[in-house]
Amino acid sequence: MKNVVLLGSTGSIGTSTVKVAEDLPGQIRLIALAAGGNAELLLEQTRKHQPGIISINDPAKAKDLQAKLGNSVKVLCGNEGLLQLATLPEADIVLIAIVGTAGLQPALAAIRAGKDIAVASKEILVMAGEIVMNEARKHGVRVLAVDSEHSAIFQCLDGKPTSSVRQLLLTASGGPFRDKSLWPKEKFAEITVERALKHPSWVMGRKITIDSATLFNKGLEMIEARWLFDIEMARVGVVVHPQSIVHSMVEFVDGSLLAQLSTPDMCLPIQYALTYPERAASDRVQTNFPKLGTLTFEEPDVDRFPAIQLARRAGEIGGTLPAVLNAANEVAVEAFVNRKINFPQITETVRRVMDAHVIVAQPTLEQILAADAWARVAAAK
Repeated sequence: MKNVVLLGSTGSIGTSTVKVAEDLPGQIRLIALAAGGNAELLLEQTRKHQPGIISINDPAKAKDLQAKLGNSVKVLCGNEGLLQLATLPEADIVLIAIVGTAGLQPALAAIRAGKDIAVASKEILVMAGEIVMNEARKHGVRVLAVDSEHSAIFQCLDGKPTSSVRQLLLTASGGPFRDKSLWPKEKFAEITVERALKHPSWVMGRKITIDSATLFNKGLEMIEARWLFDIEMARVGVVVHPQSIVHSMVEFVDGSLLAQLSTPDMCLPIQYALTYPERAASDRVQTNFPKLGTLTFEEPDVDRFPAIQLARRAGEIGGTLPAVLNAANEVAVEAFVNRKINFPQITETVRRVMDAHVIVAQPTLEQILAADAWARVAAAK
């Protein structure tokens, strides 16, 4: 039985994790849940799974939840609540599914408390990958991938050294605007928020869905892979695969390629992270190759989607630049969703903020957080 702390229980990854726990009641126990603002769903999850402790951002909502739940559950709030959950002595693994940068401090706290972490919030490794992975090595804990792409690479590598790898190939669906004939670059300014939120393969949260439309998601994943698998950016590539069946591939130095395939369902990589190194039986994901018919692959269009090149630049230069890329993108996506800027201006905002940044090489955590804060102000301007 694995005792799991779930930070971000009411988001898309969080609710999928709850499904996995329900599929495997004899193997996974949710001992603590944290949510951002969805008190109603958190209450429902708490009553069903009976964790001993929960947390929510808003102190008023925490007080209300405590009144409804009585003394059977301890209710915390804010960042302090997240840190307390992340370091629970009885936890075996902490799954971090908090959107954006808010998961960084809980991730480091969990690692320093000797807990394995499962990372769904790619921003943690984009911002501070070197610090996080060094801390994990120092404390002898595992950092397990929850993203389908990184889970695929992890499964394909299966402990093989990076010296045996020619390149990691992250697959991308290409998003809703992949077809150049339907969506030439000249039409990108016409893209509406509603259209950008219609992903062809996955049902995800708002931020990650917009990132998939700009391909910033893939750029962030490249930087994440660089740190997770201790490999330089030059050996991390992207291939567009619209069917989203091949979740990623590893090409080895002898020319052999290994890929992990399945029908798209986030429950599969979540389950693998939580049960690793075992594989638990599940009928949730079914893949029928004759029904699928054809799998296709193509080069990413970096002219229409320059986010990949911006991310490669940030990953190669390193220092505080990845944190700046990430923070500027978060602000730009929010501005697009609030109809303050158009679709191409997301990428343009990030480019301008990156160009204006004075990079700090080998930064401390404080310098990374300062760069993140600076980038948010610069992007907002």
